[in-house]
Amino acid sequence: SYFGDKSSCVENANTLNLTSSSSVRGLNSTCIGKTPLSSGRSGCRSHTPLMGYSVTSSSAVSAHTVASVIVAVVEGRGLARGEVGMASIDLKNPEMILSQFADNTTYAKVITKLKILTPLEIIMSNTACDAGNTTKLFSLITEHFKNVTFTTVQRKYFNETKGLEYIEQLCASEFSTIFMEVQSKYYCLAAAAALLKYVEFIQNIVYAPKSLKVRFQGSEKTAMIDSSSAQNLELVINNRDSRNGHTLLGVLNYTKTPGGSRRLRSSILEPLVDVETINTRLDCVQELLQDEELFFGLQAVISKFLDTEQLLSVLVQIPKQDTVKTAESKITNLIYLKHTLELVEPLKAALRSCNAQLLRAYYNSLEDTRFGIILEKITTVINDDTRYTKGCLSMRTQKCYAVKPNISEFLDIARRTYTEIVDDIAGMITQLAEKYSLPMKTSFSSARGFFIQMNADCSTLPNGQLPSEFTKVTKMKNTYSFTSADLIKMNERCQESLREIYHMTYLIVCKLLNEIYEHIHCLYKLSDIVSMLDMLLSFAHACTLSDYVRPEFTDTLAIKQGWHPILEKIAMEKPVSNNTYLTEGNNFVIITGPNMSGKSTYLKQIALCQIMAQIGSYVPAEYCSFRIAEQIFTRIGMDDDIETNASTFMKEMKEITYIIQNANDKSLIIIDELGRGTSAEEGIGICYAACEYLLNLKAFTLFATHFLELCHIDALYPNVENYHFEVQHVRSSAGNKEKITYTYTLSKGYTEEKNYGLKAAEVSSLPSSIILDAKEITNHIAKQILHRQKSTPEMMKQRAAYQLTMRLVQTARNSRLDPDSLRVYLKALKKKYEASCPTPRKNDEQ
Repeated sequence: SYFGDKSSCVENANTLNLTSSSSVRGLNSTCIGKTPLSSGRSGCRSHTPLMGYSVTSSSAVSAHTVASVIVAVVEGRGLARGEVGMASIDLKNPEMILSQFADNTTYAKVITKLKILTPLEIIMSNTACDAGNTTKLFSLITEHFKNVTFTTVQRKYFNETKGLEYIEQLCASEFSTIFMEVQSKYYCLAAAAALLKYVEFIQNIVYAPKSLKVRFQGSEKTAMIDSSSAQNLELVINNRDSRNGHTLLGVLNYTKTPGGSRRLRSSILEPLVDVETINTRLDCVQELLQDEELFFGLQAVISKFLDTEQLLSVLVQIPKQDTVKTAESKITNLIYLKHTLELVEPLKAALRSCNAQLLRAYYNSLEDTRFGIILEKITTVINDDTRYTKGCLSMRTQKCYAVKPNISEFLDIARRTYTEIVDDIAGMITQLAEKYSLPMKTSFSSARGFFIQMNADCSTLPNGQLPSEFTKVTKMKNTYSFTSADLIKMNERCQESLREIYHMTYLIVCKLLNEIYEHIHCLYKLSDIVSMLDMLLSFAHACTLSDYVRPEFTDTLAIKQGWHPILEKIAMEKPVSNNTYLTEGNNFVIITGPNMSGKSTYLKQIALCQIMAQIGSYVPAEYCSFRIAEQIFTRIGMDDDIETNASTFMKEMKEITYIIQNANDKSLIIIDELGRGTSAEEGIGICYAACEYLLNLKAFTLFATHFLELCHIDALYPNVENYHFEVQHVRSSAGNKEKITYTYTLSKGYTEEKNYGLKAAEVSSLPSSIILDAKEITNHIAKQILHRQKSTPEMMKQRAAYQLTMRLVQTARNSRLDPDSLRVYLKALKKKYEASCPTPRKNDEQ
């Protein structure tokens, strides 16, 4: 190898009784894989072998077309239980991410992080699933990730000392500050040790020294969205059809590169919480929207980039065996590298006139001299005309003639031989066409090599058939594809010549890579720049298709005429827009209204707008201001969970318990119709108790319900506001039936609609006798319910004073009005306060 000595790898493999050829063969799978367990889900199938590692047969990367992330997870023991360390590496991206955090008994942070990573395989200690002693963490992970392969290794391989040694050996010098961050993070270091050893000896991937990007990702830098909320809000997957784009990712995804798409997805699932970073992104989006030349110029350059992360991954990996496939891959990736580096100057030119701080920083980063050094070294060996092209034959030609002539005499001879064989094939097919007077032409595919194609009708063929010397005949409409014995032999000669060319080119390429390797780390920076620019361009593109507005960040959630972004994409027109207002003094909103009036859509809209703002995107509204949400919780839907044997009510209780256990003052909480899975009395009681608990927090909470009794909680808590969705009643032309028309408009106060379930039933095919009985029973029950308690004048006065105080505080903190406008606003506040207070009686005045 030109990158490093492989002898140490073989030596270590012998010590572990593992070799690259036998590491997978003969190993037993010890934990949940894709075959059923004979002794129950929580157990292990066999003891971990003495050699240490155990894998399932499905652990090969080729088994999964999308997932390529391997994650190691370890939990502390004894007093450290609940402290979790994680290490993950994407086999298509040479970056290892380390995490360590304290989690509670629900392990919500672990599950959320794993959902974001979408792992191909999860590695855990064998002690986590010992027979009869399965840990809760292991049970929860296997429950949430049924289609992911699980692998156990002996606990001794989770070694923090070895983990730190691995990082010192493999971490690129530009990311060396990681040592200071993780040297006391024992559990993530232990996970890193097990992960890297597994990747090396089971996946047969060896990374060159000083080649990996290693970073520590703390949970405090991003907002937490649990997997249930991500599913409820349809952030990246549509609940009805996982293949369609009716998700927030689908709304915003106009990226041109795989790296940009990956960054957008991770940003949506982990929104930022740092206002300065968010505004930096928004400044870029604003400039892209204001400068069309910059927008289209950048978009044109970015669209030409390939997957730079995967390119980097292949470049820094050391092949354990030098095969034809390895040689071809290295040559291909050197051509990709040349193509990528040639785009640096056009990218700089596009960024030259920009003003946004982040764009200027990217421009300065692209002035790194190492880009030019690498490209110069490549062009001394590789032909200037060598380009990345589409089409297998065209790309094969590029690889054959990638190296300049006169560098290797033997290579030049091999290429001349290859050219002669290709010319002979073309000449032979021309002779066959003349011999049989048929319109034959030379074609090529990676599977068949060179073959013959012909457009002809059966009636034009002699006797309606091809001559007997042609074999492997296939027909697609009027196109025949076939070959001959001589052509097969010529293809074999061509392949042999090609193997010689690839082998000799590979030796030259390896020597070249060895020379440029010390400079290659600048590509990490380029990869980051390309993916971020691609995402920002995608945000700007989405804005051009709709009237989005730049969000502000204050201590208030205020949205003027906001609408649902996914619904807009589905309907192909702008949905009904509504206002939203929550402050520290009015942080709890109860929403009522009939079924299908728009409550659930509105609640999801608020959460989606919050996420869009915190990832640096513009928001679908006329104006919007957001308070940073550190956590976003949702409780939406009422389906039974058959997989976990949970009824509707039990699922509701689990979700609301999770919210209560994890919510804090900076959370955004969305609750839709809690308590529907049980009786009305119990449902009201549970809702009331949950509301009172959440009211003691400063979290912003939106609570939709059909229990109108909850609306009167505002008499006890001045920070509660009531809103409802209006409906209109329209008589049918016959005049005997009343139809409900939904306006989808949010208004102040609680709904005055009563028995709207019965009204909805009237328009159904339910027999009229049943509906009449239902009305009588409903009226009878209603008469037995006590009149709602009305607020006393004193309570109304206290509430008005509270509302005035909070508005004055908000004005003092956030107002940007000039003195005259401020005076008008304060007079309006005074007038509103006086109107809210009950009129004093004459005796009181005296």
